[in-house]
Amino acid sequence: MFLDYFALGLLFFVALVIFYGVIAIHDIPYEIAKKRNHPQQDALHIAGWVSLFTLHAIWPFLWIWATLYREDRGWGFSDGKKRELILEGEVKELLEKVNDLNERLISIESPSAQASATEPVKPQPQPKQGA
Repeated sequence: MFLDYFALGLLFFVALVIFYGVIAIHDIPYEIAKKRNHPQQDALHIAGWVSLFTLHAIWPFLWIWATLYREDRGWGFSDGKKRELILEGEVKELLEKVNDLNERLISIESPSAQASATEPVKPQPQPKQGA
């Protein structure tokens, strides 16, 4: 009789541990995302809860999704230094273009250009259409 109650208690204990274990496991991708300051933390958290209903079939994909992003390097596997150098070069190039465009705009808007712009424009004769 004692063994029957012990077995029943053990059965409830194991069921309870499995139940809470599954709930604790589903949140691991969200915790990884939170630690890495993932831009899609909320989506990962909701997808983790959805994975409970799919019996954790999508859980490995959530784990991969959470671990792909790191705040220091973004997405991917590079260390980010090469990317920063490329962006730094692109920024310098864009700044040079903006400065050139500003100089051209200033030269167009200069007083000598405005004086010539105020002179009346002579109409050009239009070619005859039709024949």
